[in-house]
Amino acid sequence: MNVRPSLLALFGTCALLAGLPAAAKLPPPTPEVKAKADEEKAKKDWSDKVAAFKLCQSQDRIAAKYRETAGGNAKPAVQTPACTDPGPFTAAAGTPPLEAAGAHSPARTAAQPPNDKATDAEQRGGVKK
Repeated sequence: MNVRPSLLALFGTCALLAGLPAAAKLPPPTPEVKAKADEEKAKKDWSDKVAAFKLCQSQDRIAAKYRETAGGNAKPAVQTPACTDPGPFTAAAGTPPLEAAGAHSPARTAAQPPNDKATDAEQRGGVKK
């Protein structure tokens, strides 16, 4: 096959340029996105624990039924840890509920009148520039 070197260089350059967007660095996630991802991970972990609990219960029922039908021919049971119920899903410990975050709290009583001549930056201790 006789292919011109310039044509190969053109295809190589196109392939290189097509791969550049994949190498771009993404910006760091926002706190909201990170919190949502953490909650989704916690839900997935919890659902995995629930599935393991249900599987454990099912295996115990099948083993009990086998021993019941096998009579004296069944081997003695091997001691295994008891099935542990993961309980209901609770929000991640790092995120407080809205009430604890103060989202539904009543407004605070004003300590001084709002018509003070000082700027907000001066009231907070910073200097306005």
